[in-house]
Amino acid sequence: MAELEFVFWYWWVLALVFLVIEILAPGFFFLWMAISGFITGAMVWLMPSISMNVQIFVFSILSVISITTWRFYGKKHPIETDQPLLNKRGAQYIGRVFNLYEPIKNGQGKIKVDDSIWKVYGEDCDINTRVKVIASRGTVFDVEKVN
Repeated sequence: MAELEFVFWYWWVLALVFLVIEILAPGFFFLWMAISGFITGAMVWLMPSISMNVQIFVFSILSVISITTWRFYGKKHPIETDQPLLNKRGAQYIGRVFNLYEPIKNGQGKIKVDDSIWKVYGEDCDINTRVKVIASRGTVFDVEKVN
């Protein structure tokens, strides 16, 4: 059985495929594999006698090293945003003061926030008592009474 021969442009086509996947499913994972494929293709172009086993090994090592390096870099230098609570709706209300929509009885009550009703936990209070949101647990707020 004849051995499959990988020429340099096969690697470049693979790199292009990974690049298209990265564009469709962003996350900086396939980008590093695309770069590794391009580098492997350039290496095969410069040294065409390299065996397929070595080519695959080089591609694998480059992919693992580049992805791992990016992960460590990304953890040390997170992307700063001007709206860090954008996808944490409940956390946006911590520190704000609201009137009770329903009294807190047996530790549970409700407040109206903008156009929605939120369940709250705290000390028992009458309706229209002002409470401050001190924590958010999913769709439930922990509140304390404000004087």
